[in-house]
Amino acid sequence: MIKINMGCGKRYFGSSLKHIDSENYDHIDHNDILDFPYENIDLIYASHLISYFNVDEVCVLLEYWKKKLKSGGVLRLAVPDFKKICELYSRGISLNAFVGPLYGRMESDNNEIYHKFCYDEQTLTKLLKKLDFRNIRKWDHNKVDHGVYDDHSQAYIPHMDKENGTLISLNLECEK
Repeated sequence: MIKINMGCGKRYFGSSLKHIDSENYDHIDHNDILDFPYENIDLIYASHLISYFNVDEVCVLLEYWKKKLKSGGVLRLAVPDFKKICELYSRGISLNAFVGPLYGRMESDNNEIYHKFCYDEQTLTKLLKKLDFRNIRKWDHNKVDHGVYDDHSQAYIPHMDKENGTLISLNLECEK
């Protein structure tokens, strides 16, 4: 099986996944999310990555990944959930709690990068349907093999309160 953690950054999810990121951490197998050698991929997982691309760019990216997936292969995405963030904000949670998920400021290739787009379930589902992905559904970080590794797919408000908090990551997967 070929499984990829796309845009993984510093997070190493073990040897059962290939790790692709533009940075040069020791665990990185390849450095280009838009040009990599793997074919017939079973799973491409990208946590809070596609928000760094505008809609046109993300379509190109997802179409490339789709070509690399095997028939029935899974694209598993996590993005900040704009609807959940708005709900919590309207209930009085400080805007400061959402600056990271909304703007995504991060160093990459010696540049500061920021999110260019935000998603809710309807918007992301519509995009995936437009690209002819099928069987679009939510996924639970507690029920996937890589869920033992903490990443932004497990972002809660209050921070790290997975028992009583609200998940602010929209986790959707689909199939080629």
